[in-house]
Amino acid sequence: MGDDLADLRGTRFENADLHDARFTMVDLTGATFRAVGLHRVVMRGVEISHTTIDGEIEDVVINGVNVGPLIEAELDRLYPDRPLFRPTTADGFRHAWGLNERLWAATVERARRLPQEQLHASVAEEWSFIETLRHLAFASESWVGRAVLGDPTPWHPLSLPWDEMRPRAGVPRDRDARPSLDEALTLRLAAMALVRGVVDGLTDEQLDVRSAPLVGPGWPDEGDSFTVRQCLQVVLNEEWEHRRYAERDLAVLEAQGSGAQNDQGSPSGPSAPYSRTP
Repeated sequence: MGDDLADLRGTRFENADLHDARFTMVDLTGATFRAVGLHRVVMRGVEISHTTIDGEIEDVVINGVNVGPLIEAELDRLYPDRPLFRPTTADGFRHAWGLNERLWAATVERARRLPQEQLHASVAEEWSFIETLRHLAFASESWVGRAVLGDPTPWHPLSLPWDEMRPRAGVPRDRDARPSLDEALTLRLAAMALVRGVVDGLTDEQLDVRSAPLVGPGWPDEGDSFTVRQCLQVVLNEEWEHRRYAERDLAVLEAQGSGAQNDQGSPSGPSAPYSRTP
């Protein structure tokens, strides 16, 4: 890059619409993109190194190769349980939820070995472990309590939507709350019980039953309608991804506690609204 670049270092673009913008001879070294849509983006002559991308990768062509399927296949190879979180039958959803309960029980036991303060600590400026539990409660309340069971306001005051969601009437948004692990788990387990109650009696025929349009402000949006399959798949996706991030961040916190250095900068949760709970 030349020395005649306009100096915009440190500029923050928030809630900005940059549709069809063109970036030519732009240095983005050290830039951070959070909750950013990059659909139909064309990049030519780019240099990408030491870069971390966490999100949904689909139809991304790099040097003539669609890397989306390659990434999905590699993730399935690295995590053999991952394909089980894409069930197609009622029995599959029951099995996936039972597996999820067991995996999260082990993750919580791992977290309990850390001091309480570390469970409120952020890794790479992302959600703490306790905030993650609060967000997963929000996901289950929203997609099962509201979208499947029809409760217009299923949220607990400590439930936590994704950071970029604009305030909505009746939806909690207390980012500064600091409940104990046990308080967060009480909320979390109650929300998990909503899902368990649905999958226990689920039939294959019910999977594709579509809800009546949702009533009242909240998330998902008023007037939206979804099948049970869609709602449960969103919840399973949230559960899988956030546990993976939580496990990784717990490793960072454990290393910090032992005096080891860890400079991982990848986020502890997907930053796109779809991934955090569309």
